[in-house]
Amino acid sequence: MNIHNYKAINWNAIEDKIDKLTYEKLTEQFWLSTRMPVSKDKSDWTNLPDKEKKLVERVFVGLTMLDTLQSEVGVDALKPDAITKHEVAVYNNIAFMESEHARSYSSIFSTLNTNKEIREIFDWAETHEALQQKVKIIVGIYENGTPLQKKVASVFLESFLFYSGFYTPLNYLGKSKLINVAEVIKLIIRDESAHGSYIGYKFKVGFSKLNEYEQEEIKIWTYQLLYQLYENECKYTEYLYDEVGWTEDVKLFLRYNANKALMNLGLSPLFPDTSEDVNPIVMNGLSTSTTNHDFFSSVGNGYLMSVVEEMNDDDYDI
Repeated sequence: MNIHNYKAINWNAIEDKIDKLTYEKLTEQFWLSTRMPVSKDKSDWTNLPDKEKKLVERVFVGLTMLDTLQSEVGVDALKPDAITKHEVAVYNNIAFMESEHARSYSSIFSTLNTNKEIREIFDWAETHEALQQKVKIIVGIYENGTPLQKKVASVFLESFLFYSGFYTPLNYLGKSKLINVAEVIKLIIRDESAHGSYIGYKFKVGFSKLNEYEQEEIKIWTYQLLYQLYENECKYTEYLYDEVGWTEDVKLFLRYNANKALMNLGLSPLFPDTSEDVNPIVMNGLSTSTTNHDFFSSVGNGYLMSVVEEMNDDDYDI
């Protein structure tokens, strides 16, 4: 058995500038949930109707499950197909932040809920059919899919499936409720946006190397997967939102973000919905501009740990 000499990663010899720019962008965005003043939202939480509290709890535990999936399974599924060592370094960063995202929801739970309530919330997630079904679909692709199929699944999770949950805190933010909780979510959205764009870029690199027949084959597979995920996500959305009357608004938001996921992959949108159709309160919340900033410790979601070259969506175009 021949054992080749192992190579160290050399950041002075960049093979793909997007690897370097993305790594720097992600490190610039670094944050920790423990530094966010979620406890300031206790009064808002106390005044929420019970049915809305239940919605928030279930939304957040569902998001926790998806972040756990990405950190434990999803990123590792992408690493074997990485082209450069710098790409692996980006995936390592993504995996850590997905773990921190999952921890952030537990930080919210520990602030707003009792231990008994937290156990019940997690028990619900382990048995809910639609939530478990979308996890099974994505895991199946991570375990058995081709390199490009795995990237499609990851982008759909990052850029589409999270958003049935993100709708709730963004809606409350627009109504000046649970503002500090929403600020945590906006930090997570900022990360997920970068993750989805980067992995979508890597998909486009691989897609460009296929012949015309192979390209058409993966496109058909991708749209079929999106239909399957959207159908299941509608069931999940109805279960969560019917009681508060937000279901149709959330489904529209889902379709808008499904189109964004396809665009990350360099594919044409599927649904007719645009940003103008989405609830403007929620769209405004998607802005990742800062509101919290601790000037004494220089920590906050507006704090820049370093100055790096700004990245635009066009940077990911092939």
